[in-house]
Amino acid sequence: MAFRSDYPDIEPLDLPIHEAVLANAAEHPDTPALIDGITGRSVSYAELDAGSRRIAAGLAEAGVRKGDVIALHSPNSIAYPAAFYGATRAGATVTTVSSLATAGELASQLRDSRARWIITISLFLPVALAAAEVLAAEGSPIREIFVCDASEGHRSLTDLLASTAPEPAPQLDPATDIAVLPYSSGTTGLPKGVMLTHRNISSNLLQTDTLHTTGVGERILAVLPFFHIYGLHALLNHPLRCGSTVVVLPRFDLEQFLRTIQEHRIEAILAAPPIVLALAKHPLVDQYDLSSVRYLLSAAAPLDAELADACARRLGLPRVLQGYGMTELSPVTHVVPLDDADAPPGTVGRLVASTELRVVSLDDPGKDLGTGESGELLFRGPQVMRGYFARQSETDAVIDPDGWLHTGDVGYVDERGYLFVVDRVKELIKYKGYQVAPAELEALLLTHPEIADAAVIGVTGGDGVERPKAYVVRAPGSGLTEQEVTDFVAGQVAPYKKVREVEFLDVVPKSASGKILRRELRDRAR
Repeated sequence: MAFRSDYPDIEPLDLPIHEAVLANAAEHPDTPALIDGITGRSVSYAELDAGSRRIAAGLAEAGVRKGDVIALHSPNSIAYPAAFYGATRAGATVTTVSSLATAGELASQLRDSRARWIITISLFLPVALAAAEVLAAEGSPIREIFVCDASEGHRSLTDLLASTAPEPAPQLDPATDIAVLPYSSGTTGLPKGVMLTHRNISSNLLQTDTLHTTGVGERILAVLPFFHIYGLHALLNHPLRCGSTVVVLPRFDLEQFLRTIQEHRIEAILAAPPIVLALAKHPLVDQYDLSSVRYLLSAAAPLDAELADACARRLGLPRVLQGYGMTELSPVTHVVPLDDADAPPGTVGRLVASTELRVVSLDDPGKDLGTGESGELLFRGPQVMRGYFARQSETDAVIDPDGWLHTGDVGYVDERGYLFVVDRVKELIKYKGYQVAPAELEALLLTHPEIADAAVIGVTGGDGVERPKAYVVRAPGSGLTEQEVTDFVAGQVAPYKKVREVEFLDVVPKSASGKILRRELRDRAR
């Protein structure tokens, strides 16, 4: 059976992303669109709209044409959205690059995406130049590197803003032209370019509106990276479409994060589980006034219900909301509505409009499951990506002929239509035929008062049996032992779920969006 959204269907929104986001900017021109959380400098909606148009003109004058790919390699800043929307107005596809990328990683993405332009910051120029050297040696030179700030020898966004060239008017087909090319590992393998059309992104904004909207001038804290689809959608495209004010931080530093909430009277926090964990457990939280916060929404990785409840109690909120999606889904399929007081603990929400969901058996993928039964999650709707760039076979492996995208995530739908995500198919540990979900053990470990963070993977011993191994970060001052950890888990789970090995770390490796980097842990275990 297929589960369908309870909300009325939408018509796919056939608008370029910059129009879908900024079309209403003239209705609140003086409202701050963006505020630098450190310096306090602001950009109004009128300035953002006009600035993106001038940047588009400058890029077109430089030679950017429809279909060109521009790599946007920058941390969060109030200049980022003007660069992003300026590039799409010029008809370019933007491939967003991690601000943590090495020269080799940037070169790989430039090569794979066929980017010929880079927008970066002066601090990242050595990385960008080194990557450009690699491409030049391969016969695919980068045409120009722009900087968001200023650096001798490189044109800046200020230079582009000064262009007197006419604003370009590329003929975009929202249904087929690629707006964004973020990179994702998908359900398996190395990162791949995810082709998201203007229709994909714009329609998903309209779908999100059915369950979650923000108010004009509502202050939203943006610390999750804009280069990740979660940050791009939830902290730029959607709040700016709604006329809200996005307060920007370049990275997560707990003290700066808390100070910004207090000083700017932040009303909404969109976070990943590591931030929820810090808000729930870190003693620094008590030193700041966070009373302005009306809600906190977590996504990008599983969040344990008990941890969410602990965070909500500490912040004086009725609950921590959750959402669900993935890069290949533009990204949202589920959100807990702001006004939903009856959402069960641990749910990631309800289906957004015009979205279908199937839950299929892990043992028999041809078998659909019903309410309350766990299986792999498959989605269909206007937000499903066009495919992986230049990887048709890998596209065919995740999008079947009927248009269903196979997520690799495991979950179930309850009798009221709420989705619960249990784990990843590829991360499930098979211990002597039993399936063990790492997320379940991680959630349990985090309830221990002497454990600050934890991750679990499957490791294979000399007997060929895969078993759970825990990587644990002790709380400050703790002398917790391996035996105490294994005993703690063993007393609360079925025998096959017991942690068989424990290793202590200073920090659990995670991506910028908060997902545990299990590949690094597996490499460490070898």
